[in-house]
Amino acid sequence: MREWGGSMENTLLVALSRQMALHRELDVVANNMANVNTHGFRREEMQFQEYLMPIASADGFPQPDRALSYVQDRATFHDFEKGPLQQTGNPLDISVEGDVFFTVQSSDGQGERYTRNGSFQIDTQGRLATADGRPVLGESGVIQLDPQDPSISVSGDGTISNKDGTLGRLKLASFDDPQKLVKEGDSLFAAPPDQTARAVPLGSLRVMQGMVEGSNVKAVIEMSRLIEINRAYSSLAALIQNNDELRKAAVERLADIPS
Repeated sequence: MREWGGSMENTLLVALSRQMALHRELDVVANNMANVNTHGFRREEMQFQEYLMPIASADGFPQPDRALSYVQDRATFHDFEKGPLQQTGNPLDISVEGDVFFTVQSSDGQGERYTRNGSFQIDTQGRLATADGRPVLGESGVIQLDPQDPSISVSGDGTISNKDGTLGRLKLASFDDPQKLVKEGDSLFAAPPDQTARAVPLGSLRVMQGMVEGSNVKAVIEMSRLIEINRAYSSLAALIQNNDELRKAAVERLADIPS
């Protein structure tokens, strides 16, 4: 009876480990869906792996112990596939091809953050900035613009100029392992200490003015994944309920055994 009861406990624990992983995956997919229209957003996806539970073993049992396989939430990875380009005609909307990022100032003004969202504007101080007010950095620092200047142009190498000459060049960055970037929200990434932003060679760039990159989330795929997760979660809930009913039936039968 001890072995049978242990099997029921194992069923419950394995099912619960999968439910916890599905709950986390549901959060990730829901966040993807919420940002389907966010410029420069990069979808995320979960990685799972089998976790073999270490168990006690002894030679006195008639059958050897069997390994228990649980579901482990291994990691979340970023999908850096390029999003669709949207032509806006706004001279401050900028997109870039390749595995590079725009560099913007952090909220405390002391560091850098990286984004693919090129929907820029001119703030109250005349700086090129993101929609939430973070200054966009050029190779020589913050880029100053005249809000009334109709002649602002951006060349293919990221140089910003007007009729009077060059105003600055966008500071674009690339990384050896972009998967290590940390997502901070608002389509922003922070670089951990072991990831240093590298300058991008001029010949490998193609910057486009009047266009902005959309989210790379495919709504149909994410919606299908939501349905799959809900079905899997419901199936596991039914399995746990059936396991609970078997336990109750076993207790009732044991109670009927005469002493």
